[in-house]
Amino acid sequence: MQVLVRDNNIEQALRVLKRKMQREGIFREMKARRAYEKPSERKTRQRAEAIRRAHKLARKRAQREGLLPQPKGKGPLPRRPAPGAQRTVESGGSFRPSSA
Repeated sequence: MQVLVRDNNIEQALRVLKRKMQREGIFREMKARRAYEKPSERKTRQRAEAIRRAHKLARKRAQREGLLPQPKGKGPLPRRPAPGAQRTVESGGSFRPSSA
């Protein structure tokens, strides 16, 4: 796996490498290979993973068909002004406490 280092920016290259390794499942594989897994434990884990996948697929299918409500997702993020964009400030005058 290769990562291009631009302008000697090692931190950014490490972030890209970590993201690539995460997507490829290398971290999960390293964790699994840390210790020996007995064949019976492997079968149990694989069965549990298959059950989780089947439940997730059934849930997604039910949501598409309208049998279950759609999950409440994160809304769109608020737009941030472009760097260097001028901000306008409304002038409402100075603060004067009311005398009542």
